[in-house]
Amino acid sequence: MNPDLSKLQPYPFEKLAKLKAAVTANEQLPHIALSIGEPQHPSPAFVQQAMIDNISRLENYPTTKGLPQLSEAIASWLKGRFSLNSIDPVSQVIPVNGTREAIFAFTQAVVDRSQPDALVVSPNPFYQIYEGAAYLAGATPHFLPCLADNDFHPDYNAVPADVWQRCQLLFLCTPGNPTGAVLSFEQFKQLIELADRYNFVLASDECYSEIYVDGKEAPIGLLEACARLGRHDYKNCVVFHSLSKRSNLPGLRSGFIAGDAALLKPFLLYRTYHGCAMPLQTQLASIAAWNDEQHVADNRALYTQKFRAVIEILNPVMAVEQTDASFYLWAKTPINEETFAQQLFAQQNVTVLPGSYLSRTVDGINPGENRVRMALVASVDECIEAAHRIRRFVESL
Repeated sequence: MNPDLSKLQPYPFEKLAKLKAAVTANEQLPHIALSIGEPQHPSPAFVQQAMIDNISRLENYPTTKGLPQLSEAIASWLKGRFSLNSIDPVSQVIPVNGTREAIFAFTQAVVDRSQPDALVVSPNPFYQIYEGAAYLAGATPHFLPCLADNDFHPDYNAVPADVWQRCQLLFLCTPGNPTGAVLSFEQFKQLIELADRYNFVLASDECYSEIYVDGKEAPIGLLEACARLGRHDYKNCVVFHSLSKRSNLPGLRSGFIAGDAALLKPFLLYRTYHGCAMPLQTQLASIAAWNDEQHVADNRALYTQKFRAVIEILNPVMAVEQTDASFYLWAKTPINEETFAQQLFAQQNVTVLPGSYLSRTVDGINPGENRVRMALVASVDECIEAAHRIRRFVESL
């Protein structure tokens, strides 16, 4: 077996299941899950109908590159959403079966295994796949802490030159999971300059870009920053987007990677061998989703309602703030985060995720210590009820 498999840690939800198994939940209260980032809003009916209308396409093999119409729909969405002058649907867009699969595969294609000291640099806390993909590509993950005193962004100015010299791939997550922090144009500009200077790839995970509070400015993306800088070839830059959060379609497994054609051409070759073609009926349903914005606005309005209600309830007893974007609250806990999550489950039958399960301890610091991630994915009423239960629990401490 691949010896690098031994480097993989249990997934956060495995750790959470073990933590919860040690206690008994209060069965007098119905369970409310705020732990997993699985959207619970209804998926768009017109997307479901597109799947039904095209179910006969099960008879056809899909190609790895996908239907031209899908890449064109994605390119059109990118141009409108991020004010791009141009993006070529043929050479600068590849549909993928969800960004988790694509992030893992892209890392395998990018990392040069002949360099024994190769680094994949990642924010900390982070989406677990960044770490696993790095190890299984033969690289070492290098974590940059995202702390409150730097608005939950890594301090890129503090990164030593030798780290940048060894870096082959830098993961960005904006809006951040779990912090909700959004990179600014100036931060993107700095990172693009670093990628040019040290010749590494910037991979921006932007799956939460469409979930932000109504009335706030939509988050900027990496390709938008490139376009503002006149870099229409998007050199060394790729972005990942998904329909899972934007359109409440996590089961569709549909997203895309877009950016530098010089990176996407060999990645497409890798995918051809990897065998990751998206089913045709899924592609046609995805076209319908990317072409519609009303359901996205309606979705955003629901999250805005939940954020405002939950924060109002919790603010008197917890340090919890409105994040820039995403559907998470990165709440500070008055006691150890594991104890908080375990006892909250036992007493109030509400599940949240300990922040340390999403982070690694580096130089004695774990950015998830004394924090929990609350995913406001349940219904408005359930989120409000969960907030009242959390408040009662905190007041009992």
